[in-house]
Amino acid sequence: MSRQTEYQALRDRHVPKGPSHATPAFIKEARGAVMIDLDGRELIDFAGGIGVMNVGHSHPKVVAAIQDQAAKFTHTCFHVAMYEPYVDLAARLNELSPGDFHKKTMFANSGAEAVENAVKVARHATGRPAVIALEGSFHGRTLLTMTLTSKVKPYKLGFGPFAPEVYRMPNAYCYRCPFGLRYPSCDVACADYLEEFFIGNVAPEQTAAVIVEPIQGEGGFVTPPPEYFAKLQAICKKYGIVLVIDEVQTAMGRTGKLFAIEHWGIAPDVVTTAKSLAGGLPLSAVTGRAELMDGPHVGGLGGTFGGNPVACSAALAVLEVLLGEGFLARAEALGAEMWRRFEALQRRFEIIGDVRGKGPMLAIELVRDRVKKTPASAETKKLVKLCYEKGLVLIACGNHGNVIRTLMPLVITDEQLDRGFAILESALQELSPER
Repeated sequence: MSRQTEYQALRDRHVPKGPSHATPAFIKEARGAVMIDLDGRELIDFAGGIGVMNVGHSHPKVVAAIQDQAAKFTHTCFHVAMYEPYVDLAARLNELSPGDFHKKTMFANSGAEAVENAVKVARHATGRPAVIALEGSFHGRTLLTMTLTSKVKPYKLGFGPFAPEVYRMPNAYCYRCPFGLRYPSCDVACADYLEEFFIGNVAPEQTAAVIVEPIQGEGGFVTPPPEYFAKLQAICKKYGIVLVIDEVQTAMGRTGKLFAIEHWGIAPDVVTTAKSLAGGLPLSAVTGRAELMDGPHVGGLGGTFGGNPVACSAALAVLEVLLGEGFLARAEALGAEMWRRFEALQRRFEIIGDVRGKGPMLAIELVRDRVKKTPASAETKKLVKLCYEKGLVLIACGNHGNVIRTLMPLVITDEQLDRGFAILESALQELSPER
């Protein structure tokens, strides 16, 4: 019996079925953009732990920072006895996040916790209860963030009742426009629709926050047009609504910029980060206008493990790597090369209906018919399986599970990228006839 088979049996015996796994792999070692399973098989990683490993698996600077801090102390609780890495990291994020205004940052453990705290800050500041999210959004798995999340199965099925005062409006899904329009002649009606949404759903005077991902993660890498966020922000400002940008999956260089919202040229009131922030350790941040962040009373924000010193030290190292000479430029170049390759595959394979995203945060949407845009859900699942069997780890997303997304470590080498795309091309050839 292989070690993989042995641990699959142990997993089935001791771990509930609820925690899913995209592949049957058990990993014993990972470096850069490559993982090694228990049987010694090498896997090219295009998933990056769901967008967590932007600086690569086991980056030497991150490992050194973790080891150094762990040797000093691993926990005191910031609410009991404070420490330098928490404050140093807060100052760094305040400096680097978009917006030429005074900001403050607090830390939690997960993206969901960051979103929860962002909503708390917005509600406290406005005295209003309602939060507006988008169709296709994913904001977490806690009660509130599960409610904010759009897709019912698997994230919400059987877990209700849900949190009150959460409303959902159509998103900027140009490939499947909910208004039946086409960009740019649509004049980005999906953003202007917020004014109409206030009439029949929730009044602006009752709305604390609008929360949006720059590029929807689980929703299928849905990427709004250039004018979208400026229009949305203008409406929020008109009514005193806090605009929260959820950058849990999109930040830390994922799109070729430190924060994805930089592509749209706006500065949100509050931004949430997590995933790649600490290079694999659990850490999330809420960064926002100082007057908003200072609103909640002493003791109103926090948690026992939030801003753990080891995780904060890792995050400081991550930022050092990301802002090091050439890293983001390399990520931008990687994105351009990947876009070129995906468009070439789209020209060859009828099953690829759309290519979208920013930088190296790209996706292909698979359809059975390009005219009807029928989601190729079963085919996408088969493609993921075929790629894994050939040595490439991919993960799908989208409401219909028909979108392949790329979240590979940004340190991937040219040779590893070539191998990954060669496997993807081979799997597509098995799955779909060329045009």
